[in-house]
Amino acid sequence: MNLDNFFKAKSVAIVGVSINPEKIGHVIFRNFLDANFRGRLFVVNPSVSEILGHESYKTVRAIPYHVDLVIVAVPANLILSVIKDCGKKNVKDVIIISAGFEEVGNYKLRDKLKKLLDCYGIRVIGPNCLGTFDAYSKLDSLFLPRYRLTRPHEGGISFVCQSGAAGSALLDLASKEGYGFAKFVSYGNAINVDEADIIEYLGNDKETKVICLYVEGIKEGNKFVEICKKVSKKKPIIALKGGTSEAGSKATLSHTGSLAGAAEVYEGVFRQCNIIRAHYLEDMFNYARILEKSIAPRGKRVQVITNGGGYGILCTDAIIENNLEMAEMDKKVLASLAKQMPPIVTMKNPMDLVGDADTNRYKIAIEAALCDKNVDIILLILLYQTPLLTPDVINIVTEFNNQKKKPIIVVSTGGEFTELLKHSLEETGVPCFTFPEQAVKGIRVLCWYYL
Repeated sequence: MNLDNFFKAKSVAIVGVSINPEKIGHVIFRNFLDANFRGRLFVVNPSVSEILGHESYKTVRAIPYHVDLVIVAVPANLILSVIKDCGKKNVKDVIIISAGFEEVGNYKLRDKLKKLLDCYGIRVIGPNCLGTFDAYSKLDSLFLPRYRLTRPHEGGISFVCQSGAAGSALLDLASKEGYGFAKFVSYGNAINVDEADIIEYLGNDKETKVICLYVEGIKEGNKFVEICKKVSKKKPIIALKGGTSEAGSKATLSHTGSLAGAAEVYEGVFRQCNIIRAHYLEDMFNYARILEKSIAPRGKRVQVITNGGGYGILCTDAIIENNLEMAEMDKKVLASLAKQMPPIVTMKNPMDLVGDADTNRYKIAIEAALCDKNVDIILLILLYQTPLLTPDVINIVTEFNNQKKKPIIVVSTGGEFTELLKHSLEETGVPCFTFPEQAVKGIRVLCWYYL
């Protein structure tokens, strides 16, 4: 299914744009303007002649130009007439933001809408959804104001989310944390475009490196399995299942009108499809961060390099608990290292460069680990509180990471100064974590997917 228009449309009409800036249609319109959308933008409101300098058309059919995508933000009882209008205009792609369908028990309206969509061959994302966002094309149909929900910068993560509320909160947080996104889509009730269709599309999307999925209920099980098996061979899929408890399952039915199903069944389906399951929201994006930025490891032997002994021990515990291996560096490499390091440095795994470690000491240690055939992955602890570790270590780590020899994962814990440097390193393509346990769980997932 070609879903390009939902993310890359060159001409967009918004139905239900009010002059009231607090109304959903107006917010969507403003978001397009504020995002500097590069295509043609049309406003549909039969009651006014102009909104923010844009001519307002009475109907979609009245627009004297071709329209790739129509976004509908009117009450549910007006939806059918708008869809008829779109059909007669030969519009094939529509986003229905409006709620009021099966999630509130209105199956009759849902069935009428589905029949109409089938009649005109119209694809719909929604109803009852947040919309779509593309960081590259600048298409932004989300109905939340940009000053309340910061949009993420360009990157390789695409997020498919059944829940608009969960999606918006996560998107906002991801932006704050500096995650780069390719696409975001909240698909709501999935009347004829479901999670499997979107995953299949993202599987062929050159900008998407990792697919994140928050799902409460799957529409067509066999279709989902078939598509995900194919896509997961090309790029990682990370899934978080909502509604695993009995109470959560009941809430799912009233939220999007989907049946959640047993958690054990989904566990089996995800395993069968080679989907990485995240049990918590935090885990999903930690996994996405490492999968987006890291190359495939050749094995699961991890070398820890640290300037804090306690952190080295915590990393060691986490590595063993996650069924990874502590690397044993070649004796000749260690002997060479010992000649270049002061005697207080611990020459084993974890390699403790101690509290007076400077950038040069890190450079020597990282270079040795990269060249050692017994090391598959480097877990680097950078505690910036120590006085001799200066920000130029970022340049060294970035330079080594760009060589693409082995995955390099960084752990840095601290306050404002540390966070600033951590974000700088992330922006160069190095996955950074706040705590050792987060990093090691990410490494485990990296190894599970590639090995």
